[in-house]
Amino acid sequence: MISIDPSQLSAKDNYKFLIGSIIPRPIAFVTSQSPSGTVNGAPFSFFNVVSADPPMVSIAVQRKAGEQKDTARNIAQTKEFVVHIVDEGNVSKINETAASLKPDESEVELAGLTPIQSEVVGVPGVEEAKVRMECVLEQIVTAGGADLVIGRIVKFHIREDLYENGRIDKEKLQAVSRLAGNDYAKVGETFTIKRPD
Repeated sequence: MISIDPSQLSAKDNYKFLIGSIIPRPIAFVTSQSPSGTVNGAPFSFFNVVSADPPMVSIAVQRKAGEQKDTARNIAQTKEFVVHIVDEGNVSKINETAASLKPDESEVELAGLTPIQSEVVGVPGVEEAKVRMECVLEQIVTAGGADLVIGRIVKFHIREDLYENGRIDKEKLQAVSRLAGNDYAKVGETFTIKRPD
């Protein structure tokens, strides 16, 4: 076993260890809107569930040279955003939204994604996602070089063919996850272990 002190490493080296070992990571495609109306979209693999009661999710938006990225800044200003699950059918277009654009340029437009009006929040979602969640901001915590955004889900949208008896069919969702570098993973072989009482 190799033991390494992260305080002796560069941020880049720590990042490589994190993304190489914490795998697979689910991917959130997040749409946000600037106060001037530009719809920004970006993928985040530092993403997870926070709570079921009330339903909340989190995304960690890494800062660039100490500055907030468009997503974190927009959410801080408008208090709303939409989280989409990335799947096999939309991952190529979502990957295009990782391009570095100016704040007044839309990654959603760049990737040719189809905006769809939300029901509760003012930020549009994208039609290409099988699952999307309209969120309102609960809290932003600045942690190290990132803005940890916690959002409360105020509306779920689930494509009808995925919805069965109050559950989502994972095979039909075809969610993809992030590995390291340019690598992604599909949901592959699964197995069941009963949890103890």
